[in-house]
Amino acid sequence: MFFPKKVLMEKEALNYPVGERVYKFSRQHNIPVEVLPKTVRFTSMEEKPLKKFLEAKETLAVVVKKKIQFLTCKPSADYQLPLITSCPGLCTYCYLFTNLGKTPYLRVYANTGEIFQKAKEIINKNARLTAFEGSATSDPVAVEPITGSLKEAISFFAQIELGRFRFTTKFTDIDSLIDLDHRFRTEIRFSINTPYIIKKYEFRTPCLEARLEASKKIKKAGYPLGFLIAPVFVYDGWERDYRKLLEQLAGAMDGLYFTLEIISHRFTARAKSNIEVLFPRHGLPLGEENRRYQFGQFGYGKYVYDKDNFNKLKEFFYQEVPKILPQVKILYIV
Repeated sequence: MFFPKKVLMEKEALNYPVGERVYKFSRQHNIPVEVLPKTVRFTSMEEKPLKKFLEAKETLAVVVKKKIQFLTCKPSADYQLPLITSCPGLCTYCYLFTNLGKTPYLRVYANTGEIFQKAKEIINKNARLTAFEGSATSDPVAVEPITGSLKEAISFFAQIELGRFRFTTKFTDIDSLIDLDHRFRTEIRFSINTPYIIKKYEFRTPCLEARLEASKKIKKAGYPLGFLIAPVFVYDGWERDYRKLLEQLAGAMDGLYFTLEIISHRFTARAKSNIEVLFPRHGLPLGEENRRYQFGQFGYGKYVYDKDNFNKLKEFFYQEVPKILPQVKILYIV
């Protein structure tokens, strides 16, 4: 379980249940709380970047989201649901290095009621099934015992016939979600990878076995369940390792239905720059050979595997998943 080393809280955030919960939790666990009269200001990471980066990863900021926007979130969902930003994990490949590299403070948005109201307005306007992604810029499960934000979101979407909620996690703090009346409108997915990749790149996260155990609890609670295999790396022996991962997943799920989303490794020039400053011995494949440049939906480009490597990756999963996990639906491979 994650315990921040300090909490920064906008005074206005105490007027909301999320703010009250975080404040109470912090007091109970002797975590220093600094209540600020105005907006939390995040300090620069230019001096002693690794030290500042690690401090930011252990700082929880509770703020009121002034501008509530719902950005698109393809192919995962129609929109992002902004509940939390950043994550206490230290995955060296993290895509958030693109936009949070210098200020990776964990930000919790206290005014969830206003956020849900805006989501409801969008659903009503669309007048169709509309899905929201709760983990586009975060791993909300990591701080759920402190915030209760996911519990609120799941309960909200349970009341909205045309609303759907989904989020992804590497963490296992899901006990408070087990007994909720979710009405099958929230899908919980676990991000998994081979033990080799987890050990090499995914620091401060639970092991594969712990994630699979948590996923079984979620399935038993009746939630729609999914897995992200992400990011998939192409290296010597990758087919063997990912085949073993699929076999381990099959053993854990024992014929139960779930969805799969498969995302190949990619990086931006900005993420690469931040990673190389913070983790000079990162060991990631950040060379531009065997890569192609692809523009993304948010106006900046990224380096993805070239067509030859990507086609091999795609062919591998489309062949192996039906053999090892015949009950599973692959939603997409990107």
